[in-house]
Amino acid sequence: MKTIGNVLWFLFGGLLSGLSWCIAGLFWCVTIVGIPIGKQCFKFAKLSFSPFGKEIRFKGGMVSALINVIWVIFSGLPMALENALFGLLWCITIVGIPFGKQFFKLAKLSLMPFGAEIVSSKKAGEE
Repeated sequence: MKTIGNVLWFLFGGLLSGLSWCIAGLFWCVTIVGIPIGKQCFKFAKLSFSPFGKEIRFKGGMVSALINVIWVIFSGLPMALENALFGLLWCITIVGIPFGKQFFKLAKLSLMPFGAEIVSSKKAGEE
């Protein structure tokens, strides 16, 4: 079922969401200092292209919190608003609610990507 969800997701919004992460990653990689942030963006672009069957765990520490503050100022807020808006649009219909939930998951990730870890839903349920 997650394969069908991911294919439909990619066609109806996941492509745009993933491209947003890729563009943000390219902008961050322009500077040498921003390369670690850009690499994180590409990791989350992969999640954004196919989010069904994956969960996000938030951990972190002081360094992650500091980088998240810098991230929100320069890239995170527009991406979070974009994903929240798409989530609201998808939740208008009953059929679109699963897609809206994925967009809300990505909106939260857009605000705090550092210190986040992607795990499969099976592993998330075991722990």
